[in-house]
Amino acid sequence: MSRSQSRARSAKNRTNLYDEITNKIIAELEAGQVPWVQPWGTAAAKAPLAMPNNTATGRGYSGINILILWGAVIEHGFPGQSWLTFRQALSMGGNVRKGARGTTIVYADRFVPSDEKKRARDTGDDPKAIPFLKRFTVFNAAQCENLPADVTVAAPPTPPDLIAPRVEALIAATGIDFWIGGNRVFYAPIDDYLQVPPPQAYFDPIDWHRTALHELGHASGHASRLNRDMSGSFGSKTYAFEELVAEMNAAFCCASLGIVPTVRHADYIGSWLKVLKEDNRAIVRAASQASKAADYLLGFAPDALVVPGAAV
Repeated sequence: MSRSQSRARSAKNRTNLYDEITNKIIAELEAGQVPWVQPWGTAAAKAPLAMPNNTATGRGYSGINILILWGAVIEHGFPGQSWLTFRQALSMGGNVRKGARGTTIVYADRFVPSDEKKRARDTGDDPKAIPFLKRFTVFNAAQCENLPADVTVAAPPTPPDLIAPRVEALIAATGIDFWIGGNRVFYAPIDDYLQVPPPQAYFDPIDWHRTALHELGHASGHASRLNRDMSGSFGSKTYAFEELVAEMNAAFCCASLGIVPTVRHADYIGSWLKVLKEDNRAIVRAASQASKAADYLLGFAPDALVVPGAAV
């Protein structure tokens, strides 16, 4: 096989992986299942609410891998959110059970093709890198044997009376201009402030906290923070993409703080589907930006305010 044929095959495999992930997300949304919202706390979920983490390193997974691993936990009924590779299981003195099937996750990276490097040298421009995904296989700790006893022990759920103070402490620590009042929920990017009606306006008080985390997600994108494109008007693709980022950010923040995520804007599902169908990389980019937003916001919370095992 020639070098050019090898590059072409690699490019096709990368495209297929984007298609594979995007098509699965589209199918779930069209079936009324939102990938970043899982039935935690019900008979369908044996695992506790938590962010997925790597057992061997202690690090949390991020971006699209959160959605992939949350989905696998629900689909297979795994009792925990801890994952590791085949080799990591061996390094910890354990092993993957014979016949166990792993879950494919991805690693995003960028590379600069040789012809692009030549073009950049000839023109003096900066070379343009091409994003790509690599496949990795991980196994839930429940699919392994002989691991240390503490590996399979899930962190206890957050006491309900601690959840509200956690969110309120995070809001105050961000320093974002946060107005409570009125009857509308919005973030104003030009003036950089957000408004949420008072908690008593919500039937379930925890919905106030979910809403606050969604709007804080928008605020994280301000030019002075993570500098996302906030220019989209209502109904545009840019607007729909930003709402997708804010929705997933809220889900990741909620899970990290002990709040069961819900869909805040189900009426946007149609516009999200349109974005995903037109761009097979959109969901990966949106999930990545949502993770960055959640990491940014949760970075303001004292360590004690975050659920153990959360990806922050």
